[in-house]
Amino acid sequence: MDGWRAAAACQEVDPDLFFPVGTGSSALVQEEEAKRVCRRCPVREPCLRSALAQPHPPSGVWGGLTEAERRALERPARRYRLR
Repeated sequence: MDGWRAAAACQEVDPDLFFPVGTGSSALVQEEEAKRVCRRCPVREPCLRSALAQPHPPSGVWGGLTEAERRALERPARRYRLR
């Protein structure tokens, strides 16, 4: 286990919060609640770096970003590396 995980704010809440199911309004509300936990997290950056370093992007909210948001963040970097 990464050392930063012990200090993560998500340790204080139900892990299911970070894995919304579906795309409806209840999933969006859950996603925003998870992001709110991330915003107060002292290890948000290492969490995000860890998610971005995975060979297969993990699902759910990591480092305050959804899987789609992390993919969008990676696209410009990927294009730059291909040049």
